[in-house]
Amino acid sequence: MTIREELEAREAEILAPAAARSAQTRGRLRPEPDDDVRPAFQRDRDRIIHCKAFRRLKHKTQVFFSPAGDHYRTRLTHTLEVSQIARTIAKVLRLNEELTEAIALGHDLGHTPFGHAGERVLQALVPGGFNHYEQSLRIVDRLEHDGEGLNLTWEVRDGIAKHSKGKDGAPVGVPADKRAATLEGQIARVADLIAYVNHDIDDAVRAGLFEPADLPQGPVQRLGATPSARIATMVKDVVVATMAGGLAEARMGPGVLDATLALRRYLFEAVYENERSTAEFRKTAGILGGLWEKLRERPGDFLDRGTIETEGLDAAARDFLAGMTDRYAVRLYEELFIPKPWVGPEIAGWD
Repeated sequence: MTIREELEAREAEILAPAAARSAQTRGRLRPEPDDDVRPAFQRDRDRIIHCKAFRRLKHKTQVFFSPAGDHYRTRLTHTLEVSQIARTIAKVLRLNEELTEAIALGHDLGHTPFGHAGERVLQALVPGGFNHYEQSLRIVDRLEHDGEGLNLTWEVRDGIAKHSKGKDGAPVGVPADKRAATLEGQIARVADLIAYVNHDIDDAVRAGLFEPADLPQGPVQRLGATPSARIATMVKDVVVATMAGGLAEARMGPGVLDATLALRRYLFEAVYENERSTAEFRKTAGILGGLWEKLRERPGDFLDRGTIETEGLDAAARDFLAGMTDRYAVRLYEELFIPKPWVGPEIAGWD
């Protein structure tokens, strides 16, 4: 028996009946030999952590563009907080922690530069629209490893594809065709909301957009006065409600769910759609729009030839633009559109 088989046997013994088991994965896009040490979902988690798209998350906006302080979240730190919350819930419910973590770590790989503002711009620019969760799946399926993709398991890919909620979508209680097939994927979805509602409040207070006392008091009294207290309340509620439902699906109690969604609505009004906090993002349309046109004018300088030949110019431009970090997008825009001062040759005797 290999080390991997021993670990798979341990999963069969310890995990809850509703948990996904590595040995029972639906498989990968392309068959490949099993690893001698790591079960399938652990291997997927490792592939995501080591891919280039994951490293780029450290320079992609979460809420505030290029914040001056060192303590604001980026898309990478958001991803790590989602992973921590998701694994906490999965451990208590005796679910597959590696699968939960892999989905959490991969869920935002396809996010654009400039956060949700950048996504809205690409939705308008790209024929057929743009969704970051679809791009995340495209990254792991096709773009990483020079076009070979990461060849992840079906369960991880399904969780990545089903994590997004949008402005009004619920984290739990959605129709079966809209939620992840695994309980681990459903936990990653609700952990995403728990993470960003709380850390975005923390960042907004740090940025001076509002004070803790300005938060709607009903949800605060129900969930807690601090981010850590609210996270603890939400996590416990997911665990209790999901267990009470026999682990049939991820759940939240109605009181906690309503309070959580109320805080999200407040964040959209006070932060995500606030004129002061999004002032710099209004420049996003000019930057990404200009780059979109320039990339299409000079595809040979920037875009993947294979993608152009097989899927067209729009797909290649979308992949390149969506993969940019904030600072690379700004730097490339400056290089392509901002004139540089002319420095002529120095001639002896001239002033």
